[in-house]
Amino acid sequence: MGVVLMTIGSAVRAQEADSTVTLQKSSWGDAETSEQTDYIPDIYLDSRVGYNHYFPDGAGRFGATGLYLDINGNISPRLSYSFNHIIAADYFDIMPLGFDATQWLNLTYEVSDFSITMGKLSSIVGNFEYDADVLDAYFDMNSMFYNMFDCYQWGLEAGWYPADNHSVLFQFTNSPIATADTQFGYNLAWRAEWDCYEPYWSVNMWQFGKGEYMKGLNFGNRFHFGGFDCDIEYMARGVQMKRFFCDDFNLIVAPSYSFGEWLRVFGKFGWEHTSEDLPYELAYEEYKGGDYIYYGAGLEFFPFEECRDVRIHAYWAGNNFGDNMMNIGVRWKLDLTSTAEKLFGKRD
Repeated sequence: MGVVLMTIGSAVRAQEADSTVTLQKSSWGDAETSEQTDYIPDIYLDSRVGYNHYFPDGAGRFGATGLYLDINGNISPRLSYSFNHIIAADYFDIMPLGFDATQWLNLTYEVSDFSITMGKLSSIVGNFEYDADVLDAYFDMNSMFYNMFDCYQWGLEAGWYPADNHSVLFQFTNSPIATADTQFGYNLAWRAEWDCYEPYWSVNMWQFGKGEYMKGLNFGNRFHFGGFDCDIEYMARGVQMKRFFCDDFNLIVAPSYSFGEWLRVFGKFGWEHTSEDLPYELAYEEYKGGDYIYYGAGLEFFPFEECRDVRIHAYWAGNNFGDNMMNIGVRWKLDLTSTAEKLFGKRD
């Protein structure tokens, strides 16, 4: 960490002496004259720790969801990179090594209203539940699909941004449910944002055998009414189109209310149905072949008005199979770039 801080500090001092920085292109359109490319990377350490308690047996333990290194930055006005690596995680039986522990590692080139990205990507699934960062997700309140689907895959992504807050993305990657080499996945998604409504929809095809594909149709919808938000989402998956809405699907309703910037209360209800003879593994074996009902409620508290990088949470979750648990914990994010700027930057 000391080496990282000194490296960033040197970059901070170097940029202070450079008054000829190139203009940066906006994510959604042409460059603003006031925007300048910042070549200092944003580097974070991100973690969540807490206490789990299971009912009715009374078992409990302290632990951490994980510790992550996140780096984002620019190489040129149109070329950017993003990197996220698992340093440690509590949800693996055996901690992955090498690139298996890298969640994403990619390079993006932007020109006009288009972008091209290559590297390790997060597969596009039109669903706000699945789109949540792992440290913002409470696993016992999520679908089996969320907990079992390995979305991080190597491949290519093309993006088109036809208007402000509208994006169309296409991905060609290794299949997340592949059983052999030369099996690929295809993802097409549209996402938009208005004052009261955010749609996030996708169609997906993931290969799991020779000429065999799992098809997915996902409708993520988020509604805003003042401090009240509500996600209403539907996902359907299957191999045969005639059984597309029968074999594997889930429905999610997730309301929440924010009291200013310091408190958010939330709830969630999910219904997931799976057939016993699914040819791919995206459901727990003990829950497969019927309905999985999951639900819960909780709150998130931000104790420091000037900093949202510390969050305290508490939630309860259960399901129709008798599982019942409570979790209390804290998420914290260390901004290494900001720390270096304070250590090595100009002082008044």
